[in-house]
Amino acid sequence: MKNLKKVLGIGVVAAAAFFILAADHIDAPAVQGGNSDITDFYAFQGQNSSNLVFVANIQGLLSPAATGSATFDENVLIEFNIDNTGDNVEDLVIQAIPRDGRMYFFGPIAPSQTGLNSVVETSALVGGIVDITAYGSSANVSSNGGMSFFAGPRDDPFFMDFAQYSEIIAGNATSFNMPGADTFAGSNVMSIVVEVPKSMIGGSGTINTWVESKRK
Repeated sequence: MKNLKKVLGIGVVAAAAFFILAADHIDAPAVQGGNSDITDFYAFQGQNSSNLVFVANIQGLLSPAATGSATFDENVLIEFNIDNTGDNVEDLVIQAIPRDGRMYFFGPIAPSQTGLNSVVETSALVGGIVDITAYGSSANVSSNGGMSFFAGPRDDPFFMDFAQYSEIIAGNATSFNMPGADTFAGSNVMSIVVEVPKSMIGGSGTINTWVESKRK
């Protein structure tokens, strides 16, 4: 554990981002232009219906030319929050933090403190470690204790026709086209993915979940 803490070199982390309620590509002023901006958060049932998948995408609108040099910030913690009691306070967290080309995952574990500040939960040991996938390479996926992990660049999966949206807002159109034009086609994000058994989440079958980025 002492060696692990030395590798991470991080203790208390202060909040530097926002709850994600919808797609948000470089819209949050406090993180605009940085590498902690969350573009999208996805939570869904895995191909194995006994599992849940959590995906946090950050650093949106990366061009192919810029993606090769894009990296995860070692001073930024990505924290998946899970409320399984319905009080909108996180009961469990899954934390992801990069070091030296690898992404370290902790949890799911009850957090030492809730809200805008977090402590890296090294007492949970390492839920998993995965080598960060390089742009253009086959995906590195690791598994441990029934969980699976990925970190690296991916094509932005979010679809939005912003040109048509602007026409609707301006009163020049009344609806979207089918299928429309994908504004994000050809752009990439840095993605963090964790798949976890539902049995590790607990609760009655309904959860609230959100993701935060927090800077050291």
